[in-house]
Amino acid sequence: MKQAVTYELLHIDKNSGARRGVVHTPHGDIQTPVFMPVGTQATVKSMTPEELKEEVGAQIILSNTYHLYLRPGSKIVREAGGLHKFMNWDRPILTDSGGFQVFSLGDLRTISEEGVEFKSHLDGKKLFFTPESVMETEEDLGSDIMMAFDECCPYPSTYEYTKNSMERTTRWAKRCKEAHKTENQALFGIIQGGFYKDLREKSAKDLIELDLPGYAIGGISVGEPKEEFLDILRFTTPLMPENKPRYLMGVGTPDYLIEAALAGIDMCDCVLPTRIARNGTALTSRGKLVVRNATYERDWRPLDEECDCYACRNYTRAYIRHLVKAKEILGVRLLSIHNLKFLTNLMEKVRIEIERDNLLNFKEEFYKKYGYTN
Repeated sequence: MKQAVTYELLHIDKNSGARRGVVHTPHGDIQTPVFMPVGTQATVKSMTPEELKEEVGAQIILSNTYHLYLRPGSKIVREAGGLHKFMNWDRPILTDSGGFQVFSLGDLRTISEEGVEFKSHLDGKKLFFTPESVMETEEDLGSDIMMAFDECCPYPSTYEYTKNSMERTTRWAKRCKEAHKTENQALFGIIQGGFYKDLREKSAKDLIELDLPGYAIGGISVGEPKEEFLDILRFTTPLMPENKPRYLMGVGTPDYLIEAALAGIDMCDCVLPTRIARNGTALTSRGKLVVRNATYERDWRPLDEECDCYACRNYTRAYIRHLVKAKEILGVRLLSIHNLKFLTNLMEKVRIEIERDNLLNFKEEFYKKYGYTN
């Protein structure tokens, strides 16, 4: 059977091992490494699809199975012709399985071999997710890439808890593969194992045996120190197949995106750019800028003098601060456009530097300017 999603390797940075490639999907090609904006409820907050394409340059977006299952309901999305038609987005879409959202419910959920019972965060109604029901929901949504249902461990977790969780995730992945019916959607597996390298290795080995069209690293960037994040990232990524997309889940700060690319990751996602926009914060080439602060009241410069986004071409820090302080929607929209464009531009530069075998030097220069320490 022809795979719905395939990976084409274009270049490997000879000084770092970072990969430059293309992910081919039914709704278009994705140049990698790529940052994927998150549209949890079939929308990237405050953005129109036209803005995402024309102003931001987004190649692919994420939506979330858990939230769309709750409302409007996956059957309604299916009736609308799938997510692409429902939200008027004609480029690739990836749907998370909802595993992380269920994990985030904490005491409101109960995990068993069959699946997860949980209470809706909307109305407290009891619900039950199984690998099979999640596959049905994701098939209703019609995404190009659908994630297997997994269990994400909290940080920290004991070895025994993490081992049981990882093994259950593998069994669930097998059930997802058996339940997956649609040929135009690719099912990706999620490598778990917490911060135990032998469990990561076992998870990767067992999932690779399922011969899925792509793989993700889950269960890191969940509150651990950066040193532990980097250690597991750098250990796990080489275990993943070279001829398939490699996806690192839930990562969106500039330093983590660069580190992911250096490790050989192709795809990353995070809610960060729109979330901090709602708090009045901009990502800039010289670090974060909290535009709501009083120091910018009479600052007539753009958010970032090196940025070419719509917000920076047309508006000042003082004006955007005024909008944020006045709780005007436009302020959040302008900051969202800027932050998303900043990360899109960053990944474009990363791709160029990989082709030049220069990503390590680029990282050093970027860190110095942004204010990071190596």
